[in-house]
Amino acid sequence: MKIDLTETTSSKINKALVEGRRAVGTPTSGMVLTLVIVTDEENAYDALKAANEASREHPSRTLVVIKRVSRSPRDRAKARLDAEVRVGTEAGTGETVLLRLYGEVIDHAQSVVLPLLLPDAPVVVWWAVNAPAAPAQDPLGALAQRRVTDAYADEQPIHELSARAETYTPGDTDLSWTRITPWRSMLAAALDQAPCTVTSAEVSGEEFNPSCELLAMWLADRLNVPVTRKVSDGPGLTAVRMESSIGAIVLDRPDGSLATLSMHGQPDRAVALKRRDTAELLAEELRRLDPDEIYARALKFGVDRLGHGNGEQPADGRQPAAGEKAPDGNGPDKPAAKKAAKKAAAK
Repeated sequence: MKIDLTETTSSKINKALVEGRRAVGTPTSGMVLTLVIVTDEENAYDALKAANEASREHPSRTLVVIKRVSRSPRDRAKARLDAEVRVGTEAGTGETVLLRLYGEVIDHAQSVVLPLLLPDAPVVVWWAVNAPAAPAQDPLGALAQRRVTDAYADEQPIHELSARAETYTPGDTDLSWTRITPWRSMLAAALDQAPCTVTSAEVSGEEFNPSCELLAMWLADRLNVPVTRKVSDGPGLTAVRMESSIGAIVLDRPDGSLATLSMHGQPDRAVALKRRDTAELLAEELRRLDPDEIYARALKFGVDRLGHGNGEQPADGRQPAAGEKAPDGNGPDKPAAKKAAKKAAAK
C-alpha cells in the first residue's frame, strides 16, 4: 500500500502510517529499529532495495531522506516536504517513508525525522552517498546509536579513510570494513590451525579500494608486522600473503568468487569467498549496535604507515624509539620520536 503526501508535515505522515497499518490488517508494530537512509534521487532506488532485503532479518521503519536541489533562489527559500508512505508488501517486512526535502528544510532534516522515529528503539543512520566529514557531528548522525558510511562511494576513498580516522566517534562504521569480514575470519582461522610467528604480510587488490587498505591496516595493527599494499587488476581484494616461521600462508581470490587457501605442509583448500551485495553488508551491520573497537584500531593505524610494493619500509616495521609509544592503533607519539632522533644524532 502506498500513500502519497504533498506539502505535508511529520504529524500527517505519522497519521498516514497508522492508517496504512490498519488498512493492511497489522495495527501493531513488530519493528526493532529505525533505519534512516540519507541519499540522493539517483541512488535512492538501490539504497531502498538493499534496505528492504535487509529488513527480512531486521524488521524496521525505514526513513529515506532525499535532499532535492532547487534551481532558483525563490525555490531554495521555500520550505517544502513531500512524502511517500509504504506499508505491507510494498515495504518489505517493516514500514518505509520516502521524504523529499526542498528549500530551507534541507538544512533541518533532523526536525522532520525526529517525530518519525520509533519510540524506545535504536536508530541507525546510513549515508549511501555523500557522507559528512564527521558523521557523529551531523544533525542526523547525532540522533543515532550507529552511523554507517561507505568510503567506496566517495570520489577519493583512500583520503576518506584518513578523514574518518580523524573524526572517529564510537558507533561509526563503514561498509568497506564490513566487506572484509570473511577475509578476516579466514585469515584468523588459518593462524589458529597452524600456530606460528608472522614476520610480514602483503595485501593485493585493485587501486583505490578502501577495503584493501583497511585489511592491511588491520593486519599491521593486530600482528605488529610490516604490511605492504600491492595493486592488482581486481576485482576488489584479490590476495593476502603472510610470511611466517612455517612458510607462506596465502589466501588467493583471483575471480571475486572462489578463493584458495595455501599453507606449508597442507593441501590447498578451496574457500567460498564471494563478493557480497549491499543488502548483505547492511544486514551484518544491523546485527550489532555497540562500538566496533577493532575497526577503530585498524582505522586509526593510518594509511600512510603502509608500504606500497616499491621497497618502502612501513612505519610499523621498526621498533619504537626511546620515549616513543608502541603502536596501539592511535599512531606514534611524534614529539617523543623527534626528541629521540635528536639524541641519536647528537651521539
